[in-house]
Amino acid sequence: MTDTSKNHSDTPIGRRSVLLATGATAATLAVGAAAASADRGTQETGATAPVAAAAVCTLTKELTEGPYYLDGQYVRSDIREDKTGIPLKLTLTVVDDDTCAPLKNALVEIWHADALGEYSGFVGDNGHDEPDNGTFLRGGVLTDARGVAAITTVYPGWYVGRCVHIHVKVHTDVTLTPDGSFTGGRELHTGQLFFAETITTKVAALATYKVNTVRRTTLAQDSIYDDRGAASGLLTLTPLGSTTAAGYAGTLTLGVEQG
Repeated sequence: MTDTSKNHSDTPIGRRSVLLATGATAATLAVGAAAASADRGTQETGATAPVAAAAVCTLTKELTEGPYYLDGQYVRSDIREDKTGIPLKLTLTVVDDDTCAPLKNALVEIWHADALGEYSGFVGDNGHDEPDNGTFLRGGVLTDARGVAAITTVYPGWYVGRCVHIHVKVHTDVTLTPDGSFTGGRELHTGQLFFAETITTKVAALATYKVNTVRRTTLAQDSIYDDRGAASGLLTLTPLGSTTAAGYAGTLTLGVEQG
């Protein structure tokens, strides 16, 4: 696949079929992963029901890493730094796709564009001039005993040729370093997280995002998202307040292969 936005090649890592595991264990894990989200109100997604509602364990598809990954990012739960944008509180649950057992101490790492569609370390690729420290909107956390990684960020912006998305990696057996980063380990999963168009349309109308005048690519127009719902990374989004500006909570269960 090719990321047409910036003349960089995306090398596809592979697409996998959906694996469903029925039974009480799978249902409990899936529903528990999104319990906090459900308590806050009606969930909003795309056409496919979220993992929590379907009560299944899903093998999450692997997708392209893209051209904007940087090694050595911080292990931290809040990656916003000084970036403006509405709050996005992610709750990502990592489970073994074969057993639905949660993965403890797995590092869930994310990175994404800011409201102007710029990535740290590559500012200017989407046509905007702003300070670039190489770390904003990048980082990750270790999952707890329930396999849950909670990360606070902002709702991403968009850039030429791609829909709004967040990149994600799952690593195991990493070593935390004194400078707040990590090293070593094994990479289990590389993918992307996506957002329902109904919500992105509302966000794009806010003043912070309207300054990004690059034409926005929708989910349906995107060359990577394949309309497979949660299995392909579509987040379940729940409002954090009564207005769009209050932000959203995003939940998803990532089913990964350990073998």
